[in-house]
Amino acid sequence: MNIQIFGRKKCFDTKKAERYFKERGIKFQSIDIDKYGMSRGELNSVKSAVGIENLIDKNGKEYERLNLKYIVTTETPEEMLLNNPKLFVTPIVRNGRQATIGYKPEIWKTWT
Repeated sequence: MNIQIFGRKKCFDTKKAERYFKERGIKFQSIDIDKYGMSRGELNSVKSAVGIENLIDKNGKEYERLNLKYIVTTETPEEMLLNNPKLFVTPIVRNGRQATIGYKPEIWKTWT
């Protein structure tokens, strides 16, 4: 298993996800999504698993700050996420081609 957790330092669900894998002795790579973002290949892999619309945090501060609720942008959703990593819903937990958004231990159990 090659687990990657894309999250934020102050996100409680990210901390819970990291604790879930630590408690079970499963190694994982933690990535600060605000600092490092996500590569286009990683985004495409996660997008195919969960869908692009589920990755955008429409209730988040960054979405509101950019006024995306009211403004029509010429950027594709992929470009928006790659240029503004704060728009991602966190945590994004990835295991190869499988991925989840949020705290989903019931799905992670099936990965082991």
